[in-house]
Amino acid sequence: MSNPGEGFELVGTRTLLRTKFLVTERMHLQGPDGHPIDRVVVRHPGAVGVVPLDGGDVILIEQYRPAIGTSLLEIPAGKVDAVDEPRIETARRELVEEVGYRARQIEHLCDYYASPGFTDELLSVFLATGLEPVPAAPMGIEEQTARIERMPFGRALDLISEGRISDGKTIIALFAAARMM
Repeated sequence: MSNPGEGFELVGTRTLLRTKFLVTERMHLQGPDGHPIDRVVVRHPGAVGVVPLDGGDVILIEQYRPAIGTSLLEIPAGKVDAVDEPRIETARRELVEEVGYRARQIEHLCDYYASPGFTDELLSVFLATGLEPVPAAPMGIEEQTARIERMPFGRALDLISEGRISDGKTIIALFAAARMM
């Protein structure tokens, strides 16, 4: 069986938009059949998500998301700020910033592409345990107005099937963490 990616050739790219941390490009490719293909893609530096477990409880954050016009209940998460920043350090930083905890142990759970049909954003998910409270350091108005919610881990899984947790990274992260328990 052949590889479905064989025969595609990148001919060139053109930057359409450059923002503080995102770049939108038009890719010009040639397909295996020789026909030209254009695709618009968003380049993203990557992000992390953290499942903070304290005993049998998980600590989540509910914050407003302007793109969808509502608040979501999520795991602490955020983008990689520097190309050379190790993802585990991003996870440690986001845990403090968003929910005000430091972890004695952080374990990598999985990596996944957020939406590979249009972006190269790679998310790394971590499990944080051995939590100790520290002053939170919220960045931006969404985090400053967010609400921290602590609940039994099993209840968080129930909230997925009830539709109360609908954020993709949170669903993936909670199921990945459940496999470790």
